[in-house]
Amino acid sequence: MTADKPSKPAKKTPADNRKTGDFSSDEDLKAVSKKLRRHIVGMITKAGSGHPGGSLSAVEIITALYWRVLRHKPSDPRWNDRDRFILSKGHAAPVLYAALAECGYFPVDELFSLRQIDSRLQGHADRTHTPGVEMSSGSLGQGLSFAVGMALAGRMDKKSYRVYALLGDGECNEGQVWEAAMAAAHFKLDKLTAIVDNNGLQLSGCNADVLNIEPLKDKWASFGWHVIEIDGHDIDQVLGALEKAKGIKGKPAVIIAHTIKGKGVSFMENNVNFHGKAPNAKEMEIALKELA
Repeated sequence: MTADKPSKPAKKTPADNRKTGDFSSDEDLKAVSKKLRRHIVGMITKAGSGHPGGSLSAVEIITALYWRVLRHKPSDPRWNDRDRFILSKGHAAPVLYAALAECGYFPVDELFSLRQIDSRLQGHADRTHTPGVEMSSGSLGQGLSFAVGMALAGRMDKKSYRVYALLGDGECNEGQVWEAAMAAAHFKLDKLTAIVDNNGLQLSGCNADVLNIEPLKDKWASFGWHVIEIDGHDIDQVLGALEKAKGIKGKPAVIIAHTIKGKGVSFMENNVNFHGKAPNAKEMEIALKELA
């Protein structure tokens, strides 16, 4: 079994950013995370539909990736040497949209067009319409296969970019996830990192009741992956795990991030009813006060 705790993250220097020309920011990541949560609540309330629970649980993961880890250029979304991020749990599109807007891929005001007719921001991400989106999503279980293909293409093209895929824990019920996991280990894709948002809930209830995925760590390890387990809301642990994953050679790495569905909003936390239900105006007011 290959499971361990993450190392401390390496600091990214301004010189590194000037050299690569990619996105950089000195913003406090806890403040960024709070800002993204406010956007998620606001845009889903405005739309009247969406998936707040699994968007809120992934905030620190997305913040760490887009503000400190990924090489990406908002001014050039298809930059050939960019790192690739695949949102396999596509219903959590609001957290991705919030990050992309704050990074400068499109105006922040556009977030409030979520799920509207002719909007670039649909309920599941669309690569053909939304700047910064790498894969059109919808059916669960497909993103890791897509990420495996991207990692193989990078190797064939002799590129240095890394590929990250964010999966839901309930999504790990899908058989295709494990086919992709087997392929990634077989091809020794050490530039691929999977992250499992392990919040314990899915649409129909608790994972343990619907279709138990445990022991999740042992499953990934048995498929040949290097496993790292963390508190997915501790930004330092998230950064440390992502840094640790970069150093793994000869096999892919998976980060099992233990999270809370609906994190940051008291009445949404661990509440399966907010898997796919928008808050009403009164609930939004309460949530935004808690996130102030």
